[in-house]
Amino acid sequence: MPYVITEPCIGVKDASCVDVCPVDCIHTTDDAPQYYINPDQCIDCAACELACPVSAIAHDASLEGDMRRYIEINANFYRSQALP
Repeated sequence: MPYVITEPCIGVKDASCVDVCPVDCIHTTDDAPQYYINPDQCIDCAACELACPVSAIAHDASLEGDMRRYIEINANFYRSQALP
């Protein structure tokens, strides 16, 4: 998974990242606390990272410590949802 949405998105859910994603790989549900990036669809373009107003999006290789858990959190969202 190239890019991951992390903790700063929780409760904010600004859709700026969704609007710039060229492959429509960022989703959420009404009851989810944040947006998530589909690890099987992300093309590593960085458009979402630049658009995020709360700096919640990072490349998976740059995540450290507790923030690395968001790699699995994003992937698990797609495993449990009937989303593209």
